[in-house]
Amino acid sequence: MARRPSKSQAAQRARSAAPSRGRRRSPRRKRNSGGGFPWFRTAACLLIIVSLLIGGWLVSIARDLPDTSGLEAVERTATITFLDHDGALIARRGSAHGHEVTIDELPPYLVDAVLAVEDRRFYSHPGIDVIGLGRAMLANLRAGRVVQGGSTLTQQLAKNLFLSPERTLRRKVQEMMLAFWLESRFSKDEILELYLNRVYFGGGAYGVEAASLRYFSRPASELGLGEAALLAGLLKAPSRYSPVNDAQRAAARATVVLDLMTQTGRITDTERLEAASIPIRVSRGASSQGAQYFVDWSADQVREIAGLDHGDLVVHTTLDVDAQRAAERALSGILDNDELASGAGEGALVSLAHDGAVRAMVGGRSYARSQFNRAVLAQRQPGSAFKPFVYASAFEAGLTPEDRRNDAPVRIGDWAPQNYNDEYRGEMSLREGFIRSSNSIAVQIAEETGRGHVARLARRLGIESPMRVDRSLALGVFEVTPLELASAYAPFANGGLRASPYGIDRIESADGALLYAAAPTGGELVLDARTGRRMRDLFLANVQQGTGRRAAVSGLTIGGKTGTTNDFRDAWFAGFNSELVTVVWTGNDDNSPTDRATGGGPPARIFQAYLESAPRQGLGAAPIAAADALADVLAASLEPAPETRPAATPEAPDPDRDEDAIGAFLAGLGGRD
Repeated sequence: MARRPSKSQAAQRARSAAPSRGRRRSPRRKRNSGGGFPWFRTAACLLIIVSLLIGGWLVSIARDLPDTSGLEAVERTATITFLDHDGALIARRGSAHGHEVTIDELPPYLVDAVLAVEDRRFYSHPGIDVIGLGRAMLANLRAGRVVQGGSTLTQQLAKNLFLSPERTLRRKVQEMMLAFWLESRFSKDEILELYLNRVYFGGGAYGVEAASLRYFSRPASELGLGEAALLAGLLKAPSRYSPVNDAQRAAARATVVLDLMTQTGRITDTERLEAASIPIRVSRGASSQGAQYFVDWSADQVREIAGLDHGDLVVHTTLDVDAQRAAERALSGILDNDELASGAGEGALVSLAHDGAVRAMVGGRSYARSQFNRAVLAQRQPGSAFKPFVYASAFEAGLTPEDRRNDAPVRIGDWAPQNYNDEYRGEMSLREGFIRSSNSIAVQIAEETGRGHVARLARRLGIESPMRVDRSLALGVFEVTPLELASAYAPFANGGLRASPYGIDRIESADGALLYAAAPTGGELVLDARTGRRMRDLFLANVQQGTGRRAAVSGLTIGGKTGTTNDFRDAWFAGFNSELVTVVWTGNDDNSPTDRATGGGPPARIFQAYLESAPRQGLGAAPIAAADALADVLAASLEPAPETRPAATPEAPDPDRDEDAIGAFLAGLGGRD
């Protein structure tokens, strides 16, 4: 039986246990009195950790900053300056930087205009404009999207010189770091000079001097207040506000800049009104955006001639900037009108002097949207625009414009071509068949003359693309370019001489040394005089009475031929006057059908609008000896219809009785395949 502890022992154990209970309560009282300290310590630790992380992130960003050692060095490549045939500036390629300018060399109002729109507090902030940044953030929050930027001029310089255009937080922080670095190293005037000599003004021009030469053909030191405002307005969106792309929008933007200059006290109301009242005249070359198609084409030839290792060059071209602008306006004026365009979304125009010198070249509706040069590169079927070669070969083989054929359905094997709208008019002369663009008669005489003869004549006159020498040849069922077709039409206009297209007259070095000169004009005789006279008579009659009536121009004697392909996919007008040979094509890039657009529709209208506003003199080639009689022929009144046609006048001898040894020789070429 276990012994129970005595009372004295139990009491002793209780006394010994009492102090231990007291010691356990004491720590609880200390924890209660200092309960907030662990949270403060935790917050402090988190703050230190976050600071270290941010510091590490900033260090990593700083370590990735680009090299700034080449800040003041501008990489410059050789410049190629393109001038038109009268010496007007068209474009500059290569180095897009003008020479460096200082603040003292610039008009004060040009500097003020830039500061008014880009950085009003430039001379007071340390590289970052906290006020401007806060205002921009507030405006963006209210709009729910980015509507305002808070970058200073120094930040823009840092971005333009060292950083990529990506819009990320990392790049923005790098931009701020570089802005502080620029402010610590350079004075405000030096930063402003760097900015004005590097910033992009559109049109391939970097720096205020290059922009001034690009848009106004004179140095920045000579700019007026309105011109300075226009340049400053470009900085926000160079392409959108370019006077080349939209003159009205550029003028409106310049007015905004003048208003800002007035609001900030940089100019007076009187100065603003005076500047706004003076028209801003953009240089002729700069105002022709479409000329860039021609410059692209010419630049390739310059590289072939001068090579890649060359200094600055001045290229004197054959282009006429006034004719070029007329061509661009004509093309856009018709194609921008849905009713007149008839479903044609694109077009091209090329205009040559009679010796092949390119006076105008429009490769599409907008160079900014598409740099594909349809005038040179687009391979499209010529359709009935090829029929002149069929008729010329028939005349060489002995037929005459008064010979008659039956305009009726024709079948060659299992192939049965149809006339437009399947309409036939019975027996008619070849002259009338040409005027009415009869497919039936064209096929008949091509078969009589020989397809090989037709193809060889077309090749002789300038068609270089592969031709399908089959039963469809007479209807132009193969592909050519507008430039190629214009070249092949030139012998019809110039008295029978082949005229290869060219765009470069001469190339000089920057100091004026002649490096290249185009060979003298005067091509190979490829069309006899008798055939040439007969063809010109048909061309003139077609514009006066036939499918090309819409191409007629008051005061000019015009000859030409329309062309339309199957399903109305391509429409052409190819024609000439006493100085120019011009070809117009309209259609769609994806080869989809138009809304029944024919050659007598959009292309003829474009041709008419172009020659209506193009210069009437100064575009022709140098006189060609073999074409002395051409002026008399073109100046003569159009002869009456064949049914009542009188005897030929002395100026245009009767083609049936004209003895022509060259014609007799050429008539013996070819034959039926």
